[in-house]
Amino acid sequence: MTHAVLFDVDGTLVDSTYPHTLAWWQAFRRADLDVPMWRLHRCIGMGPDQLVPAVTDADVDVDALAESHDAIYSTFWPSLRALPGARDLVRRCHDSGLVTVLASSAGSREVQVIRGLLDCDDALDHATSSDDADDSKPAPDLVSVAVRRAGVDAAEVVFVGDAVWDVHACVEAGVTCIGLECGGTSAAELEEAGAAAVFRDPADLLARIGSSPLGTSQGEPVASPSRVTT
Repeated sequence: MTHAVLFDVDGTLVDSTYPHTLAWWQAFRRADLDVPMWRLHRCIGMGPDQLVPAVTDADVDVDALAESHDAIYSTFWPSLRALPGARDLVRRCHDSGLVTVLASSAGSREVQVIRGLLDCDDALDHATSSDDADDSKPAPDLVSVAVRRAGVDAAEVVFVGDAVWDVHACVEAGVTCIGLECGGTSAAELEEAGAAAVFRDPADLLARIGSSPLGTSQGEPVASPSRVTT
């Protein structure tokens, strides 16, 4: 039985994967490093400590690059938008009795911006930020912190994310993961990483929530087999 749902933010609830990609690309360019955008996009969802060494062998100051990325990315904040169905999905889960956690690895200021954008604080029970974990995804630390905030066992939690790094972290933490394609990662890749089900975006998950791993919390049986793809 599912008792809590953890929501990733970037590429899952907010259409921000590609702004993050562009911000990293510009940050590397400022450091005189030319990293192709496709490589950066593949690593969005990792923290800077994981992303930087994954895309370059150069001896660089990770903290300085991260600060540059954050400054550039903040210029996109006014144009960010919630993905279709994001707000309604969070409210539906909360209204069904699930503990809802915004499991973000963003900085505290960015989390506040995101919460304002989503405009559903009354449907969120807890939230995390980058301050809550030493190691970023694909390490399981942040997922485990979010599970503890929810106050339930990992086996009673479903995580909703968009990147293979979300799925890897959930596998390590013993948490079921639903994948969404709206961050730019294919269903095949999410499934291969271990996602229990894959949907197009929050609106698609909301429309078919009864046939997802969240279905048991809605008074409906989970579909068999559990993997549901678009």
